Amino acid sequence: MSSIDPHAEAIPEGFLPLQRSSSFLDLLGPLLQRPARGDEPLTLGLRIEQRHCNASGTAHGGLLATLADVGLGYATAFSVDPPVRLTTVNLSLDYCGVARLGDWLEVHCDILRLGRQVAFADARLRAAGKVVARASAVFHIPGG
Repeated sequence: MSSIDPHAEAIPEGFLPLQRSSSFLDLLGPLLQRPARGDEPLTLGLRIEQRHCNASGTAHGGLLATLADVGLGYATAFSVDPPVRLTTVNLSLDYCGVARLGDWLEVHCDILRLGRQVAFADARLRAAGKVVARASAVFHIPGG
């Protein structure tokens, strides 16, 4: 039996499997990405499944925080060629709504500054056409 809502829409056009993953991210996924296009950074996407939901039946806040961190990190790292390695120094998150079972969730990022040692980025997490969280991150660039 599938844990995804059978009435959920298909994956939006342009999304591909995330270029790089980890054992931890494999537990959440499949995570998808829409590669950077022009001035628009990489966008992270995920279909909300039952395993992502809390007791209230909505996406768990910890999942949203993880996706914000991953989306911001990947978008920032891959905004330059070659990509840079990053370590999260600070992640701030405000919850503005809920993502429900079957929703397609996207992490839209804005890279504010990418310096030699520090990077700053903001994100909006959207589901069902609404912002469900906003995030801000500071990253250290090791060896920068």
